[in-house]
Amino acid sequence: QLKLVESGGGLVQPGGSLRLSCGGSGFTYLAIGWFRQAPGKEREGIACISAAGSSTNVTDSVKGRFTISRDNAKNTVILQMKSLKPEDTAVYYCASKNVGWCGSTWSPSSYHSWGQGTQVTVSS
Repeated sequence: QLKLVESGGGLVQPGGSLRLSCGGSGFTYLAIGWFRQAPGKEREGIACISAAGSSTNVTDSVKGRFTISRDNAKNTVILQMKSLKPEDTAVYYCASKNVGWCGSTWSPSSYHSWGQGTQVTVSS
């Protein structure tokens, strides 16, 4: 399994922005996804980017506010979040698939390596 490390979480006011990073090695040829899990809720897939970065999927709940990108030279995948809402509060995880494309499913079981998560809290 790959070792993935998220960073960039924190406390932000509603309407604010945060930039999450997912770092690791060996995932240049793999699709990477971002998930989040709020207390008492199931883990939710929110964004995925293909290995080459040419294809992205973003779930409807964050579309237009969150953007996923990657820099394979730096072994980094970025989740740029703007116009944050209190309901975006959750632990955010990055995860890698074992193929280079995202596919059509957000099922966590289709991802095989996970980071430890970073807390994002949106509150005034």
